[in-house]
Formats: sequence, C-alpha cells, structure tokens
Amino acid sequence: MSESGTGRSPEHVGRVLGTEDSTPLSFWVGLGEDQYLQLDEVVATERPLPGREPVHVYGVVSQVRALHEGARFDSDVFLIEDGVLPGHISEAAQVTVTRVEPEVFVPPLPGIGVRRAEGKERDQALFFDGMDKRLPAGLMRDNEPLFVNLEFLDGTRGAHVNISGISGVATKTTYATFLLYGLFNSGVLGAEAVNTKALIFNVKGEDLLFLDHPNIQLTDEGKDRYRRLGLEAGPFKSAAFYAPPRLGDANAAPDVTTRTEGVTSFFWTLAEFCADELLPFLFADAEDDRQHYTMVIYNVAAKLKLAIALDEGGVQLEGVAIRTFNQLVDFISGRVQDDPDWAGPAIGAGTVNAFIRRLHGAVRPLGRLIRGDVPNAAKHKVQLEQQVTVVDIHNLPDRAKRFVVGVIIRRTFDEKERAGQARPLLFLVLDELNKYAPREGSSPIKEILLDVAERGRSLGVILVGAQQTASEVEGRIIGQSSIRVVGRLDSAEAERGQYGFLRGAHRERVTIIKPGTMMLSQPEIPVPLVLEFPFPAWASRPSEAGKNPTARPAPEDPFEGLPRA
Repeated sequence: MSESGTGRSPEHVGRVLGTEDSTPLSFWVGLGEDQYLQLDEVVATERPLPGREPVHVYGVVSQVRALHEGARFDSDVFLIEDGVLPGHISEAAQVTVTRVEPEVFVPPLPGIGVRRAEGKERDQALFFDGMDKRLPAGLMRDNEPLFVNLEFLDGTRGAHVNISGISGVATKTTYATFLLYGLFNSGVLGAEAVNTKALIFNVKGEDLLFLDHPNIQLTDEGKDRYRRLGLEAGPFKSAAFYAPPRLGDANAAPDVTTRTEGVTSFFWTLAEFCADELLPFLFADAEDDRQHYTMVIYNVAAKLKLAIALDEGGVQLEGVAIRTFNQLVDFISGRVQDDPDWAGPAIGAGTVNAFIRRLHGAVRPLGRLIRGDVPNAAKHKVQLEQQVTVVDIHNLPDRAKRFVVGVIIRRTFDEKERAGQARPLLFLVLDELNKYAPREGSSPIKEILLDVAERGRSLGVILVGAQQTASEVEGRIIGQSSIRVVGRLDSAEAERGQYGFLRGAHRERVTIIKPGTMMLSQPEIPVPLVLEFPFPAWASRPSEAGKNPTARPAPEDPFEGLPRA
C-alpha cells in the first residue's frame, strides 16, 4: 500500500472519513497506521474550492473511537486475534470545528489529509492570534499554553469568572488564585499590575493565609510548567491577611492557629455600625426574607445614624453610652418596644417581637465583630493596601460570614463608584457563592452581588465567584460571567441547563476529571477547552509553607531590648 493510501505523511495524522458525514461544523478523521489523536488535540485541514483560495478548517478532537473492521459479532474479536478471521483495527477521531478561514462554510472533503495544528496554526485554531492581551490560564493536552482574552475579563468586552465543581475535588479556590497569580506576574496588565488589587474571602480552613510563603513541595518539573506559561514560580509578593478577633479577647487578637505573625484582626466599631447603616446586613438570610420586619430594620437604622461617636469606637444614643454590641442590642430592643418612632407607624407587636428575636440571635455570632472597647480601632479596619488582601472568615458562623462579606463588598464597591474610574481593577474572589446570592429570595448581600455582576464591569470590579452547584446561584450572576470554568461535577448537576456550554463528551467527562484539571469556556472559542494548571508555587496549606516573609529574626542576645542595670 502506498504511503498516501495509509494516511501517513510527514505532516498528516489521518484523512477525512468518507463513511461518516462531514459537515462544516464537525467531521471524522480516520487515523493512519502508527498514528493517534487524543481528546482535546487541535487539528487543521484545508478544503479546496474551484476558482478561489482554499478554506482552512481548524478544530478540536471531541471523541475518539477504535473498532475491528470485518467483525460482525462480539465474539469475532477472539477469532480475529487468533488469525482465524480477517480483520483490521480502525481508529477514528471526531473533530468539532472551532474556526473557518475565510468564512465559507463548506465540509472538508473525504480523503483530505488532517494534521496536528502547531505554532501559528494552533494560535489561529484557538483564536489566540487575535488576542492582544493574553492571560495564561493553564496547559492543554499538547503541553502548550491556553490563553484567556483579557478583554473578556477586565471589562473591555466582558467581565467576571465563574467556577463550579465538587468541594475538595474541583480545586476551585486554587484555580482562582492561579488566575490571580497569572494576572499579577505574566505582564498582561502592564504597568497597571502595580495598582490592581484582589480581595479574597477565605471560607475553608486557614490555607489561604500562606499565599506569601513559597511552596516547599513544588518540584523542578512544576517550575518548568510555570515557565511554559511564561511565569516564574513563586509566592504572592504583596499580600495582607485579616482574621476575626478571638472570642472573649479584650485585646482583639486574631483568631488563627497556624500563622502567628503577619495577620491583623478586623472588626467594626459601634460608631461605624451606626453611621454606615450596617444593621440590614444582620438580616441577610432566607429566614429574614420570609419575614415582614423590613420596615422596622430601616427605621432603626435611621435612628442609629444619629448616634454620637465616643472614644474607642463607642456611641452615645439618647444620652446612653454604649460600649458593646450586647448593650446596643438591649438598647434597641427597649426602644422598639416602648417608642413607636423607633419601630415605625402601624407596626404590630408580633412583627416587633420577631425583629427582636432575630436581633438577639445576632449577639453571639457577631459580638466580637461589632464593638467599642478596643483602643486604636482604626488599625483593625480591612484596608486594600497590598496587591492581595485575604479576609479569613472560615471559623465564623454563617450569619457572621454573611455580615462580613456583605459589608466589605458594599464598602469597596461604593468606593469604586465614588472614584468614577474603572482603573485600577479590583478582583473579588468569593467561594460558596450560592450562600450569598442564592437563586431564590432576596437580601442586601444578594443585591450588592447583583450590582457587582451587572455594573461592576464599568467600574472595574471583577467578580471571581465559585460554588459547588451553579444551579443554586442567581441566574443573572452566572449569566454575566464571560469566563466559565468547571472542575469535576456531580452527574446530576452536570445535566443542568447552567452547563449548556458542555456538550456531548465534555458533559460526560466532567464527572470524572481529576483535581487540577478544568474545562474553560470563553466567548471567542465555540467549544470548552480542557486544561491543567500547575501545582501552586505558593503554600496552599501550612505543611507546604516555607519561610515566613513577615517573621523577624530572633536576636542573638535573648535579653536584647531589656533595660540594663
């Protein structure tokens, strides 16, 4: 048989099949002897046309099959292998078309050679050639970079990232931090990288408290993978860390166990709570949405705004000095029961009692976060001064988490709105998005997140949201995300309409992909692409942490600094 007849040539891996339909959007490739194609490989071919230039067709392998030609029954496989029956192994790959240049949509003809797309052809196939600003998002099957068009992330043509996957398997937060690392270190932001900020809410363990530590478990092979992406492996160079105060600690020391230096406790003073009208954020879960005391909440918030600030963050209301959140709750309870001006007109006793019950329920989870008894309270305010700011909320009750997330996002969004400029960019990384913006109901936090999703693009506020199940998140937030990423999904969740961009084999594969592998969809590329991202170069848990960059060396003289006789 000739070299041409076997489908082998220096560049061809096979030829377009004539036994399967070839269409402008998909076709099958019969593989030559000693050739193979795997899922997600990028291929190219041409279709000659009479009287005009040939059409270049590019695509991604979406399915691969192998069979015995000549076999009729299942048992024939044994006879063929024993040489009793004639038979031949045939391998074929289905290709989903990603790009046609020029845009003349005609099918590739049977028998035309197909080759792997490399170099410039690969860039054309995946639209990388038209990306002026390319953010490295991981490595594809060919160990070459996959890029995201920054214009669909920074607000120019789109914004926001949404990541879905099973907890503990899909590595959602790890991938989100990898994207941030690429943003800050790839050069894609240019001079803007210095002033671009990221705010991360740490919702699980204390793993994100070590982003500024090198990962001592990163191998040389792992470092090479970063280099293939145009990155130098290392920790985040500019990071600040905040944690809630310890329960019952008069000095408000941060409530962390694995990191002893470089973490600042955060809380709000009673003066801030009253002046900034933060009371509605105490009532931000599903139970509050079903109640009818919204008018009471906003009437009380208006009254609290009249409070006079005292030293150390305390307040004075109607001549009463208040230093703790518990005292404030007791004061409010007395006023809404005794003074109709506080509760509002025509408010029934049942509504007032329901409000008081919920208000008292906030004392235990939020008492350490709202206080007026700590000197120099200003230094305990979350400040976005470093490139990355991590706010640890993992050990807070759900009600306190909602309060912290809602208040901090509202403040940062309001500051961006007052600035009136999209630059510098601010990235908000929030896991468990379904808790804060559920599909059903409404709350102050959900309204803020909707505002971020719908108006954040124009203000330079980019939401990087993550959740186990996108089907449980407000649809408008998912719909506004230009970049969709999924790790491993539960099989039932994968069938939901929110994952309509996963079709055929992709939807089947997403239930079995391993940690570190993701599927990414972006507007310019018509099919999701499978990627792997490198092992974190920064510590993602205490056991991986190298030297603490905030640690001070111990003095040689243990008595150094003490007064001498």
